[in-house]
Amino acid sequence: MAKAVHVEGLAKSFAGKPALVDVDLVVEQGEMVVLLGASGSGKSTLLRHLVGAVLGDKGKVTVLGHDVQSDGRCTPRIREVRRQVGFVFQQFNLVLRLPVIVNVLIGLLHRVPWWRSVLGRFSVQERRQALEALAAMGIAETAWQRASTLSGGQQQRAALARCVVQGAKLILADEPVASLDPESSRKVMELLTRLNTEFGCTVIVSLHQVELAARYFPRTVALRQGRVVFDGPSSAVTPETLGALYASN
Repeated sequence: MAKAVHVEGLAKSFAGKPALVDVDLVVEQGEMVVLLGASGSGKSTLLRHLVGAVLGDKGKVTVLGHDVQSDGRCTPRIREVRRQVGFVFQQFNLVLRLPVIVNVLIGLLHRVPWWRSVLGRFSVQERRQALEALAAMGIAETAWQRASTLSGGQQQRAALARCVVQGAKLILADEPVASLDPESSRKVMELLTRLNTEFGCTVIVSLHQVELAARYFPRTVALRQGRVVFDGPSSAVTPETLGALYASN
């Protein structure tokens, strides 16, 4: 079975300042992994390299058995990879003026002709699939509301429903609960766990909340100044580890 993620010797600098330094990372399919680290440690940069949104200065990235980039160049099969990866952002990335169900159906854009998506012509089966995804995320009743009327937690769950409709095999979430209250954060974490256990998605999430990382993720990968400084069971993360991780640079 192909690995979900394989990163080899990845390095990236911005304006001469290292953002990632010789990062090696392997994530097996079906794993649930959290990226920890202070702001500027390289967590978000690493996630964006996994879908080719940022190109490294050197190194290689392979996702779901397909090359994404090598030594600063995207590979021809990047679109095929992106079809299988759901990316969840801190700011939800919804079109607020559109109904929730349409935002969820956007997850089908890689499978339907462009003219159908532009005209909003989705089949009954596709709409049913979107409603089932919303129900799985616990917000079926919001389907026909404008996305702007949803709370932050509901908007994040709509973004997760879009990943379900997309059929994503890998979910990357960049600080998905940073702007949510504790109860909404808990619900989103539980839904990410459900996507992992029930839908079989590999899940990689960047977080600042250490307590959530310890509670929901079996494996922690910690970054400091662009380097992986810890990779192992979350149960092995000690206060001393965290102290070193978040110490002033």
